[in-house]
Amino acid sequence: MTSPISCVTLIYPQSIAEQALILIQALQQLIVEAKLPLSIEAVASEQKLTQKIRKQLSQQYQQPLLVIDDKQQLTLLTNGVSVSPEWNSLQRRVVSAGRKSELLLQATKLTASSRVLDATAGFGHDSLILASSGAQLTLLERNPLMVLLLKYEQQMMAKQPNWQKLMARLHIVCAESTEYMQPAPTACDLQAQTISHAFDVIYLDPMFPENSYAHSSKGAKVGKHMQALHQIAEPPSLKEEQALLSLALSFVAPGGRVVVKRPIQAPVFASQAANESWQNDVVRFDAYFTYL
Repeated sequence: MTSPISCVTLIYPQSIAEQALILIQALQQLIVEAKLPLSIEAVASEQKLTQKIRKQLSQQYQQPLLVIDDKQQLTLLTNGVSVSPEWNSLQRRVVSAGRKSELLLQATKLTASSRVLDATAGFGHDSLILASSGAQLTLLERNPLMVLLLKYEQQMMAKQPNWQKLMARLHIVCAESTEYMQPAPTACDLQAQTISHAFDVIYLDPMFPENSYAHSSKGAKVGKHMQALHQIAEPPSLKEEQALLSLALSFVAPGGRVVVKRPIQAPVFASQAANESWQNDVVRFDAYFTYL
């Protein structure tokens, strides 16, 4: 079934109309290429898009918006919070990423030949850490607006020479993870057979409840990216967790693993004990192994 097309409003300051229209054309091209069920309604603003004005816009539209500011930065505006993937801000961490510094890489144990499915991509921050190993990454994101942000960020970052190789290892797909990992409907479905068991690691970073960090030893607070995601996605129910983990374990290659990110105090995912865990004061990575 084809998803209905959603119209997203994009606000830009009239002072940069010419530059904004070029950026909007790039976004529309990405929508076409990725076959996203989105359309853009561009609206010029005579006002400077200050934080106060953005909050007013959120109240006025009562839905997620795209904003281009006077520096031509594209952001998602939801419930008064402005965010973008901001991959460039992770450069130092990506460059220095290794098993000694990153719990995620300790848990996934990737090599340059690994194939990884990030089934809950969000803003793609963990995907960059995973891709720093040299692994090939497929990022699944079910929200078309988030997919558009990710694809635009990838396009912009690929223009920087020091990011080009890593960007080439990222394949962003707009899909519901449970649908993507469904078994092949027939034995002769060659495309489904090719996708199934193509991944050595499946990574799950499901939405946490908003109070997930309330009891962490360092009193960590939910950041602006997570605040924004909470406006457009709900944490999975136990039944949904169980379905997702079961599908992932059946979909990953024999001998591979499913790694789940959890707040340190959170119960185990899908009420299923992990084979091994790695943790710090805030977060835990639970690994579920499959066997040859």
